[in-house]
This record gives sequence, C-alpha cells and structure tokens, in this order.
Amino acid sequence: MNRPFNIKTFIIVMLLTSIWINIAEVARAMLVAFPMMEEFYAGRIEIGPMGVSNALIWALWDTILSGTLVFIYWLCKQSFTHTNRAIVISGSVTALATLGVFWIASVNSGLGTWTMAFTIFPIAWIEMLIGAFIASKLYDKFER
Repeated sequence: MNRPFNIKTFIIVMLLTSIWINIAEVARAMLVAFPMMEEFYAGRIEIGPMGVSNALIWALWDTILSGTLVFIYWLCKQSFTHTNRAIVISGSVTALATLGVFWIASVNSGLGTWTMAFTIFPIAWIEMLIGAFIASKLYDKFER
C-alpha cells in the first residue's frame, strides 16, 4: 500500500490532527505542567500570565508537533501499512524526539525535575498515540 507522498492530503491530515494536539497540549499544560512548574519556580522567577504572543508561539509549536507526528506516521504506514504497529511507533518516536528531548534538556539545565518529566511525559506520550490513531483514520479516509 505504498503511495507517493501527497502534500495536500498531508496538510489536511496534519491540520485536522492538530486540533487534537492543541486541545491535549493545552489541557496537559493547564492541569498538570503549569501547576508543577509554578511550584518548582516559586520564589526563583515569576511566571507571568499567558498572553497573545505566548498563545501564538504555542500554536506554532503544536502545529510543528502535529506535522512531525503525521509525517512520521506516514513514513511508518509505508512500512507497516495501517496497523497498530505504525500508530505505536509513530506516536512513540514523535513523543521521544520532541517532548522527551524537551524534558531531558529542561531537567539537565535545571529548569525542571525528573519528577516533573516522569509525570508529564507519559501523558504527552499517550497524547501522541491518540494523535497517531487520529492520523491513521484520517489517512485511511482521504487515501481511498
């Protein structure tokens, strides 16, 4: 079932998948990450409220994350077709290569703790697995 890369299908799948990624990222940040970060940074630096510029940068980050996930899923489905293996590998690789690296760098530079990383990363990994599942269903629909 190898098909040539179709940029139009990729953009549609990426934009639709990014709806989930944006919702999940904001929920994880507001419910889990921000409270942990506020506690960690208390008395060290002040964390300001989220402004428009923060939201725009976050939307860009989520779009890049979505594009990465959808592209890696497309690569995996070339080898494994539309299987659970393609979903698990693409979701896991994306989570490790983006959010995993982010948290390792944060802890390494003193901007976070391993407790934070080991709490937040598994949630992000599940988000990426769900995102890969969504991408698989969308590709299945748009490539028919």
